[in-house]
Amino acid sequence: MARIWRDRYLTTSTYQSTPPSDRYGGRCSTPTAQIISALRDSDEQRQVKKSPAHHFLLAPHNLKSSDMTTSSSAPSGDLTSQILQALSEKSPLLSSEAFPAIAFQDIKAALDRLASRSMITYETIDKEEAILEPEAEQIAEHGSHEARVFEALRNAVEGLSIQDLEKAIGDKTVTKVGQGKAFKEKWIKKSADGKLVATAESIEDVTQAQLQKIKETRTHEPKILTDLRKRKLIKMQKVISFKIEKGPKFALEIQKEETDLTADMIASGSWKTANFKPYNFKALGADQNAGALHPLNKVRHEFRQIFFEMGFEEMPTNKFVETGFWNFDALFVPQQHPARDLQDTFYISDPKVGDAPRSEEGQNTEEYWENIKQVHQNGKFGSIGYRYPWSAEETKRLVLRTHTTAISTAMLYKLAAQKGPDGRPPPARYFSIDRVFRNETVDATHLAEFHQVEGVIADYGLTLGGLMEFMEVFFAKMGITNLKFKPAYNPYTEPSMEIFSYHEGLGKLVEIGNSGMFRPEMLEPMGLPKDMRVFGWGLSLERPTMIKYKISNIRELLGHKVDLNFIERNPAVRLEKE
Repeated sequence: MARIWRDRYLTTSTYQSTPPSDRYGGRCSTPTAQIISALRDSDEQRQVKKSPAHHFLLAPHNLKSSDMTTSSSAPSGDLTSQILQALSEKSPLLSSEAFPAIAFQDIKAALDRLASRSMITYETIDKEEAILEPEAEQIAEHGSHEARVFEALRNAVEGLSIQDLEKAIGDKTVTKVGQGKAFKEKWIKKSADGKLVATAESIEDVTQAQLQKIKETRTHEPKILTDLRKRKLIKMQKVISFKIEKGPKFALEIQKEETDLTADMIASGSWKTANFKPYNFKALGADQNAGALHPLNKVRHEFRQIFFEMGFEEMPTNKFVETGFWNFDALFVPQQHPARDLQDTFYISDPKVGDAPRSEEGQNTEEYWENIKQVHQNGKFGSIGYRYPWSAEETKRLVLRTHTTAISTAMLYKLAAQKGPDGRPPPARYFSIDRVFRNETVDATHLAEFHQVEGVIADYGLTLGGLMEFMEVFFAKMGITNLKFKPAYNPYTEPSMEIFSYHEGLGKLVEIGNSGMFRPEMLEPMGLPKDMRVFGWGLSLERPTMIKYKISNIRELLGHKVDLNFIERNPAVRLEKE
């Protein structure tokens, strides 16, 4: 009857959950789940209990990683008993002393098994030890090169020629190196007949003594270790060991813990008194084979939250291709400006030109087109213009947008057609974060495409001082303070300012953005009132991301050279935090 009930229950579409298995370190959380788990898995559990245990060959915990394939291994059951027995005799216990030949992973697994039952506690100890190189082993046994040269010459009362010295020592390299050091120590000299003779009555072989001590203790004074490393006589090796102590539930034997509720337990009632293994909430979950947020997206999200917090509206930025009209001319950028050259801008080859701006409800685009032409060619709205023959064909050329300010211009043009309670365009705040394209040489800090963060504020009575104050508040939300402003030039803003902040890592001021107040030659042709002012500022998304993630090469952040493991593993970020 139970099997019929189990089969009917487990084939219903409503049963979806999978009870936790032993790898999660715990039993099922509710009686119903326990019963379902037992009925579903009882046959499988019987098969699992018959399967042999598996053991792995891993590295000794006190050896370097390159030796990991040559170490011994011990069954974890035997090792846990050994640890408990050793701990009953001495506590605390150092694993490197008690179990020097046991593999690192084996002893770590055994310690984790005991620690999960509160039978022991342990902490990891990392330290560096000095290891003698083969040449140093010879010196520790036979003496340093200079000492061997001295001894050979002292034994030859009348001195030796260089050739005879080599024969006496039996090693040409030792003879050559030892001569130089012995001369430096003033232990030997060259006689009038060209022979080498000993000058000191006795010497102290400091190098041999140092190496013998290192061989015994694996350490020495830092200055001596540094000197011996430069001489390539020793190498430093990281050693990991564990300091083990008795836990609150220490015992010499591990009590059996059940990991699953079985049908036999339910039938016999033994589950009531069984010792179930508790949940291990510190156990890591299985890696999810899923996508991951790019660091740029994480920083972009932080910027968006700042803008939304300050009352901004996000602009639609899904147009990568713009006409020269919106990208340049409407921003009062002359058609002869260097920024419009082929070496700075990507022009579309097919089709080469687009349409003129199309009229929308409440707007006369033909008038706007004519205003832009006049303000460039002859001057208008109080400006003398650039005084050049303006080309309609040039302004229709299609480009990959060089800045998102092209979108800001279109949004401000739409704002001019809106009417507030007083019949004038209402104040507005817009922002955008999206990709822009420039024909630049690719290097460690520049790409041909990158992301621009841009904000604009349109309101009445705005001043340059207000812009500076707003910049202080805006950048403070990113953790950037102590701003400095420097006059700059932009075709579409006047006055214009570069924004700097002190970078403690570099020890100097670095540019973090550009800003300014849009010119009347840009705003009044749209139909915006003369007393409406517009702040504008922008910065790249990549620079703060590189600073936050300590990336020095932008190609490691964006492009085909990006390490996918970095994308998958990169941490969360908060702009206002260090």
